[in-house]
Amino acid sequence: MSQFFFTKMSGAGNDFIIFDKKSNPELNLNPQIITNICHRRFGIGADGVILIDDSNDYDFEMTYYNADGSTGSLCANGARCSLLYAKKTNRIGSNLARFKSNGIEYSGEIIDEEIVRFYLNSPEGLKTRFKIKAADQLITASFINTGSPHIVIKIADVLRDPKNPCSNTFSMDDFPVFELGKEIRYSKDFLPSGTNVNFIEISDDVIKIRSYERGVENETLACGTGSVAAAIISYINDKIQPPVKLIPKSGDLLVVDFKFDNNQIMDLSLTGPVKIIFNGDITI
Repeated sequence: MSQFFFTKMSGAGNDFIIFDKKSNPELNLNPQIITNICHRRFGIGADGVILIDDSNDYDFEMTYYNADGSTGSLCANGARCSLLYAKKTNRIGSNLARFKSNGIEYSGEIIDEEIVRFYLNSPEGLKTRFKIKAADQLITASFINTGSPHIVIKIADVLRDPKNPCSNTFSMDDFPVFELGKEIRYSKDFLPSGTNVNFIEISDDVIKIRSYERGVENETLACGTGSVAAAIISYINDKIQPPVKLIPKSGDLLVVDFKFDNNQIMDLSLTGPVKIIFNGDITI
């Protein structure tokens, strides 16, 4: 058994355990260890684990793991936390940074002490206003991959009673995010890897959003790539102009900005709060 040092961080309510390879050279993560330390009763508790390492070609390298130990997809709020951590550990000379996450190049910017902007790559796989079968009804949904796959659904398009077409009476507070999110996440339509699921309500050009995240297998207080997906979908379907303001379950403000030219989303970014919650050590 060995002692390892970590930093617990939050990006708009999305929380992560960050291990620095420099101070933990012997750390060897595997899915079981990650699942154990992310457990909110028997571990530190988090939506995911981030490993930060030095890089010869970039300011730093970030490896992201979901709470279930899976990896490979982008975590935008995790990237924003990593940017601030890299700044605090003197890996970033200026406020701009280039880094790799799970083998893909990204960049970001420290706006101020607790506001960080992350620049995403161009999204893929856009498909709008199609029907999916869930909760004993056909629900209008849209899809886009913003580094992770996301379904976006307006809560007004979900019926409380599938037999009553006028029962679209859910509010954001009483919407069954876990139940419906889980059903869609594991739908045969999205096999084998599944999808993240976001439920939105647009009011005065501000998007309220709640997200079910695969890999966490639960609702999270915020989802960065999900917020980006919701902003793009709302621009295309509902003409919500960038920069788009979103309020996740945490109540924090996230801002998604982009340009749309020749049917391409460009200069895509996610800006919002980041904070260090505490530092600690754990015996593994």
